[in-house]
Amino acid sequence: MVNVGFGNIVSTQRIVAIVSPDSAPIRRNISEARERGQLIDGTYGRRTRAVLIMDSGHVILSAIQPETIASRIQG
Repeated sequence: MVNVGFGNIVSTQRIVAIVSPDSAPIRRNISEARERGQLIDGTYGRRTRAVLIMDSGHVILSAIQPETIASRIQG
């Protein structure tokens, strides 16, 4: 399990990718997940800095940098 900000915990075994939300394909993926009802917004109203793609198709938004989340998983 890894903390992705503000006490939100995600299973590390279910994470497929941790990416930055800046590219158009990732923004498209976010909007498609919202339409499917599989978007989880864990930013608490702050700027989205990382997008976690899960093996279930869910997309999780985090206000923590992708590098920070990756270091939490490794350490």
